[in-house]
Amino acid sequence: MASPGKKSFPLRIDPILWGEIERMAAQELRSANAQVEYLLRQALQQRGRKLSDALAQDAESKVD
Repeated sequence: MASPGKKSFPLRIDPILWGEIERMAAQELRSANAQVEYLLRQALQQRGRKLSDALAQDAESKVD
């Protein structure tokens, strides 16, 4: 069940990639879903994007 305030999103992903995500999640004591969210946040940070910047841009695009 999705957490309140969180967006549900169906994702098609290679089974081998998903298996690795599940292994990483188990090693880091996270759910696979939390691991995916963690990896996405890490990717944004590596690209110099702050989550607050992304949220602000998303809000702006909904106003237009």
